Amino acid sequence: TLQSSWPQIYSGETVTVRCEIQGDKPKAELRADNTAVPVGGSVTLTCSVNPSSSSGWKYYWYRHDSGEPLSPQDGVFLSNDQIRVSQGGLYWCRGQREAYYWYTEWSQPVRIDTTGEFKLSNRPVVTLYPNWSEIYRGETITVRCEIHGGDTEWDYEWEANSIRKPLNQNEYRIISASSLISGNYRCKGRMKSSQHETTEWSDSVTLTVSSKLKIFHSYYLLGILEIFHIGNCPWK
Repeated sequence: TLQSSWPQIYSGETVTVRCEIQGDKPKAELRADNTAVPVGGSVTLTCSVNPSSSSGWKYYWYRHDSGEPLSPQDGVFLSNDQIRVSQGGLYWCRGQREAYYWYTEWSQPVRIDTTGEFKLSNRPVVTLYPNWSEIYRGETITVRCEIHGGDTEWDYEWEANSIRKPLNQNEYRIISASSLISGNYRCKGRMKSSQHETTEWSDSVTLTVSSKLKIFHSYYLLGILEIFHIGNCPWK
């Protein structure tokens, strides 16, 4: 459209020409030939763009919440719109107009589950820092999952009182402890490079948070005052 209502434009005048695209932004669609991958197996993912009549798209694939597209190390690229993967997880795709930095909307995620996980001999250990016999309300404590053996990179899974926790870190800090976090904690590791290979669950560690506030005993404070007093006495 021309941003001018004049019927005639003269030489030397300024006029704006605008290109307007009608309709919604195209959205990518992701399909899987199977939503479960057995140990050593694979599934094929297909990405397309609606409306299907549109062409000239280059497709990018993503796993979990990574902002980086998948590379040949993550799967086998069968064609521009198909990839074969062997790891479980959440997958997305989107299309890009070739030669332009213009992308479609993200596809809906597709979850691929791994069946028949291979158990590794590594067994993680859950430790508490500080490892006191009693934790008081309001204190800070760190729960840590340690896996020994080699320099393998791990994804971590946690359970607290038989409830899975959405935490993919080897430790997390509880800034202000309360009795609500008391319970049994355990963890396991999943190899980043091979998601169907996992450790066994660790033994559970019990975290008990007292409902009382931690206070200093009066005799402890008196001892500090006495030391302070002696330290300031002149020696003769």
